[in-house]
Amino acid sequence: MKHMEALKLSTLAVPAVDTLSVEELKALQTQSASRYGLDAFFQDTLTSGLAGPQLAVIPAGQFEMGSPHNEFGHRREEYPQHTIRLEYDFAIGVVPLMAEEFELFRTATEWYKRPELIWHRGRFPVINVRISDIKLYLAWLSEQTGQTYRLPTEPEWEYAARAGSTTPFCYGSNVSCKEVNFNPIFPYQEATEKKRWYLPRCIPSVSASEVGLRTPNHWGLYDVHGNVWEFTSTHWTSSHLGAYRDGSPSHSANPYWYVTKGGSWFDPAVLARSAARKKRYLDELDTNLGFRVVREL
Repeated sequence: MKHMEALKLSTLAVPAVDTLSVEELKALQTQSASRYGLDAFFQDTLTSGLAGPQLAVIPAGQFEMGSPHNEFGHRREEYPQHTIRLEYDFAIGVVPLMAEEFELFRTATEWYKRPELIWHRGRFPVINVRISDIKLYLAWLSEQTGQTYRLPTEPEWEYAARAGSTTPFCYGSNVSCKEVNFNPIFPYQEATEKKRWYLPRCIPSVSASEVGLRTPNHWGLYDVHGNVWEFTSTHWTSSHLGAYRDGSPSHSANPYWYVTKGGSWFDPAVLARSAARKKRYLDELDTNLGFRVVREL
């Protein structure tokens, strides 16, 4: 990663973000952005003069990754919960990449858009793209801006999504379908209460919704829970056993499968938890699968 070693902060400067108040989290974000002469939220400019994806600066810090065994919905692949120290700042997409943003790449490069697949438009998340397509987009975006863009690692994604929270969701211990676009036939609260009969609080969706419609987390990120699963650059492991505490990838990971995070409109709320993870094949594409960009600082 570009300049990562140069940007590593001293041990004392890397806070445990789950001990900070909302005001302190936001102040830390602003302070980190100022080190690079940036606002907490910014956009790079493409060579065409158009703006790139909106980004949020994420400050260095440490957090507890994974879930405890007593968290409702906990699965073996989220074990063990462990401390991760990210000793560098980075920027991440405020929302999953939008179809209109991917369309700029498609138009400029004549990337082939398969007519038999479903495609979103406008501010809906881009879907039905493979890892290989995503890498092409990121290389194009990097060339257009003169900056380094890539996918987030799984620890980066979960750290940014949690934004200091230790609960199953960044909003707290429970969510409704008004806060998160999940399949309302399989809600979270009713499942924790083991209710056998209940009426869904929302009408089930048949696709993802526009991005940015719901409440953001404390670092200003939208749609970290639900809507579409998001690819990370991390290869799949069946648990967090042996995970490196600096967030480095495991050497025992399966190179053919990638970790995706966030859940989707099609899935139960339990899979939208911050710790939840799902494996996807390297050549896989889906109508509930997109991605979010990271820009190195």
